[in-house]
Amino acid sequence: MNVIGIESSCDETSVAIISNDKLVSNRISSQDFHKHYGGVVPELSSRAHLQILLPMVKDSLNEAGLKTEQLDVVAATAGPGLIGALLVGLSFAKGLAFSLKKIFMPVNHVEGHIFSGFLMEEKPEYPFLSLIVSGGHTMLLLVESDLKIQKLGTTIDDAAGEAFDKISKLLGFGYPGGPMIQNAALNQRTDFAEFPIAQCKNPYDFSFSGLKTSVLRFIQKKYGEPSKIPSGELALIAAAFQHSAVKALSTKVEKALKNYDVKSVSLAGGVAANKLLRDELSNISDRYKKKFIVPSLEFCGDNGAMIAYRGLRLHRHGIKYSFDFNAFPSLNDHTFIE
Repeated sequence: MNVIGIESSCDETSVAIISNDKLVSNRISSQDFHKHYGGVVPELSSRAHLQILLPMVKDSLNEAGLKTEQLDVVAATAGPGLIGALLVGLSFAKGLAFSLKKIFMPVNHVEGHIFSGFLMEEKPEYPFLSLIVSGGHTMLLLVESDLKIQKLGTTIDDAAGEAFDKISKLLGFGYPGGPMIQNAALNQRTDFAEFPIAQCKNPYDFSFSGLKTSVLRFIQKKYGEPSKIPSGELALIAAAFQHSAVKALSTKVEKALKNYDVKSVSLAGGVAANKLLRDELSNISDRYKKKFIVPSLEFCGDNGAMIAYRGLRLHRHGIKYSFDFNAFPSLNDHTFIE
């Protein structure tokens, strides 16, 4: 069984191939030019996907030692994401599958992240808690099987990754915010400022809008405006913000561990690359004697490998889709998440 996975939901173009249950190619091209605009420009993202997708598919096939006719399943991200970017990858996948008379498998991007831990040598065990943390999504899920996923909580406003991006921009670090904040906060004390953690009606929901506002108000009260922050104190503010953001995520996971009998805890999404968050969840998992799974950095961000793997699992469960399946920009009924 040879499965190709295509990911083009935002600013990464990625193509991966799984052959006989082994990942044999995973190519990722990041659109670094967006940093000059302070965020992803949708039209430019779509154009970049168009330019590089076909060469990446050819390179992946060469790396895997396969010809196009040897593919069995063509999987691609259908959503959520930027609609123009999604259409590039999904339309290409439809055309490829149709021309080869192969199976076409649209994949939910979030579900790809949920199951990215299975790309590792040590895999999650059902049932497991899955914390998805990225620029577009922050969700806590109870995953009971391949097809049974219960949403415990989600963000009621901004996603965690979006908060990192906006605070990074506020402090003048630039885009993307996650690595910028992490690098600035490295080895800094976290008690320079105390930022609140939002309490939501649903105990497993998240909110980062208030945290962002608190950082802004702190800066306005202490310095007047961001440009007047002494260079030595920028890192201290970053460290205090990161500490509060990670605490907001980890406390909800710990609360769920107290109330749900699970075997594993899985962290995924772009913000899963954050070392403080990894360490915090690892420590919590150890305290509760649960296996902790986090993908390698290659699989934290958007990648074709997770799309290929999810497509393979859906195919093996007999899930089928027609070629008229459309891209969707936000989470909707095209998901197994309850």
